[in-house]
Amino acid sequence: MVTQALASEPSGAQTPAGTPAQAVSRPGSDLVSQLGSSRTAGSWVAPDGRTVVAVTDQEAAARVTAGGARAKMVRHSMDQLKSAAASLSSAPRVAGTAWAVDYRTNEVVVQADSTVSTSDWSRMTKLAQGIGDFVRMARTQGKFTTRVDGAQPVFSVSGRCSAGFNVTNGQSEFVLTAGHCGPGGTLWFANNTGRSRLGQTVTSQFPGTGDFSLIRYESGQTAPRANVVAIGGGRGVRITAAGDPVVGEKVFRSGSTSGLHDGEVTALNATVNYPEGSVTGLIQTTVCAEPGDSGGPLFSEGVALGVTSGGSGNCQSGGTTFFQPVTRAMSALGVQLAGQPQPSAGAAAGASTAPAPAAPASQGAAIAPGSAAPGSVQQMGTAGASDGLVSRLTDPRNLGPGLLVIAGSLVALVATRYIRTEQERNAYRRAYSGTWG
Repeated sequence: MVTQALASEPSGAQTPAGTPAQAVSRPGSDLVSQLGSSRTAGSWVAPDGRTVVAVTDQEAAARVTAGGARAKMVRHSMDQLKSAAASLSSAPRVAGTAWAVDYRTNEVVVQADSTVSTSDWSRMTKLAQGIGDFVRMARTQGKFTTRVDGAQPVFSVSGRCSAGFNVTNGQSEFVLTAGHCGPGGTLWFANNTGRSRLGQTVTSQFPGTGDFSLIRYESGQTAPRANVVAIGGGRGVRITAAGDPVVGEKVFRSGSTSGLHDGEVTALNATVNYPEGSVTGLIQTTVCAEPGDSGGPLFSEGVALGVTSGGSGNCQSGGTTFFQPVTRAMSALGVQLAGQPQPSAGAAAGASTAPAPAAPASQGAAIAPGSAAPGSVQQMGTAGASDGLVSRLTDPRNLGPGLLVIAGSLVALVATRYIRTEQERNAYRRAYSGTWG
């Protein structure tokens, strides 16, 4: 179930089934990169679908217009905005706060949840006033927490999380998910009995510069051939590329608790001060999430964008949710999406070994937020997208023999597995019981 609860989206761009995953670029980001952070202050997608780039001088505005985007003159460059964010980061940490650059208002917005005391709020307000009038303070409802539900363990002994995307380093296959779900060595299970092992966390980053981890599939586990994200009703969305989101873009998130939901990207490179520690470089959105959705995929138009980190609110009243950018996580971990052709020695030296895949609809041109879709929807287990351990075990023709094999294996292994599992569970609980939600 975990391998198929990874990544797939609703209808939208129809990308060829054989198209390998690839990185995608955005026109606004390209223009910002060309002009530099001293003359620009970010880019976003306007409600009409046009790309907007914030600039600080007329020459930069002319170049943006020539590049096919809309220019907006602003007072403060990205260098100034980042300097303000750095000043906030250097101050004593206050759990329950978060900040990010709001490209559209040319401000750094500092949020504080309901746990922040009056004295801490007053101290941060004075700090913001000392930085400049482009730092805005705002209170938010609820609490900024990671989205693990320790009361209902489903996948791991530390609590319930959601799988993100299937990735590979060319030798082994992994599940990319949130780092706060568990440190290195955490055991993961395919059901809530704790006896059907999926794999083990081999590396994890949280808190600090990211919130991501890799779960190596158990030895002998069938490797996934592609990325398909479950969206409910036996349907999934095929993931064909990885990319970075744009402010104003409509995005989708799928999780094991609340299912499929959508929202809008409101900021990039956000810093969140969770009770467990600070995490930087996150995507800020209006998509809702609930405990247990941690690690689940963020995507749009078939493009993998991030994995769920944390936030405030729920899917009844709404809220703010933060995501770990998938491109940064994969770069740090040295992995790529499953289904992508592996680079050869010639490719490493700069020679291309395969034709470039067709670009997703979101590449090259901005898409109006209201018209975006998760991606190409298909039934789970069709067209080879879900061919793997789960689809084979759930084939009616294999149920009888499969159950007999499973039963025999469990009888042979139950004694040793039970002792080992209980020892690891007790050790984990002693070490991490203080972080259970």
